[in-house]
Amino acid sequence: MSQIELRHLRTLVALRDTGSLVEAADRVFLTQSALSHQIKELESRLGCGLFIRKTRPVRFTSAGTRLLRLADEVLPLIHSGERDLARLAGGESGRIFMAIECHSCFEWLLPAINRYRESWPDVELDIASGFHFAPLPALARGDLDLVITADPLHDLGLAYLPLFSYEAQLAVAKDHPFASREWIEPDDLADEILITYPVDRDRLDIFTSFLDPAGVEPARVRTAELTTMIIQLVASGRGVSCLPNWALHEYRTRKYIAATSLTEEGVWPTLYAAVRSDQQDSPFIEAFVQTAKETCFADLVGIVTADA
Repeated sequence: MSQIELRHLRTLVALRDTGSLVEAADRVFLTQSALSHQIKELESRLGCGLFIRKTRPVRFTSAGTRLLRLADEVLPLIHSGERDLARLAGGESGRIFMAIECHSCFEWLLPAINRYRESWPDVELDIASGFHFAPLPALARGDLDLVITADPLHDLGLAYLPLFSYEAQLAVAKDHPFASREWIEPDDLADEILITYPVDRDRLDIFTSFLDPAGVEPARVRTAELTTMIIQLVASGRGVSCLPNWALHEYRTRKYIAATSLTEEGVWPTLYAAVRSDQQDSPFIEAFVQTAKETCFADLVGIVTADA
């Protein structure tokens, strides 16, 4: 057993604050004899006295003064920790360390984060930078708390909370032959240069939902890091690219590029907030997902509810 316990520190602080054994006993909900016994037991453990008896207000020895300094350091930390744990248990605070498997999602995610922080200031929220790890396995391990993804992996014990569905469209130059077509088929891309983000092809809708099922390969694939870079390359006739309809809306409105659907029915992926199953009902997680949805449907053009 440790020589010094939290109850000892609380007793000494009460004794200092009240100045007498009687009032200190009332503060810590003990009888005076029980409090005196507790202090004598501690003094016996430590081998030294902690305060000078029969003085008012109470005068502490050097050992007692040192323990009071310890109490002033430790007890506020304990109180803060207990308060945070209570808030966690009540769903009022927590941590959301997130990653994004969607390069164009920053457009709506940052405003959503700002709105969320206004209502949930006690939640620690940050974004993992870079794409140098597999986010969903990291989420399952506990390294992350939330991942924005359109590619669920269903063998990791994760919950996927739908945010919205969107159409994946092909962006082309205004004078491209596809610009006047309502939709294209996979074979149409066999002679095209396809511009993508620098990620694995199994995370790209143009491959997983359009080209690969038809066994079609584009003439060449080149990559660009940023959406604006991709749009510039497309507008100058350097290739074509598949992007979310909401990400293309502004550029189409300004007539920088044109866009067409992938097949007559279109390709409609769903974007999810992936979380660990044991956290999906946490109020601060539910609030973030709701804030993200509200922000998206207020700001983005062309998205639909995931169950539509």
